[in-house]
Amino acid sequence: MNHKILRLKEVQRMTGLSRSTIYAEIAKGRFPKQVRLTGFRSVGWHENAVIEWVESRQQV
Repeated sequence: MNHKILRLKEVQRMTGLSRSTIYAEIAKGRFPKQVRLTGFRSVGWHENAVIEWVESRQQV
C-alpha cells in the first residue's frame, strides 16, 4: 500500500488546478482534504486520494 504524501505543487501538477481552486473544492467537499504534516503550516495530500479524484473526473 502506497502512503506517499504529495505537496501542493505536485497536486497542482497532477490535477491541473490552481491553489485557490483546490482549496475552494475542498471547502465544497469535492476534493480530498489535506493532512497536517509536521510544522505549523505544512500540509500534504495522500497520493492515492488525489489519484482516485483524478480518475473519477475522467469518468464524468
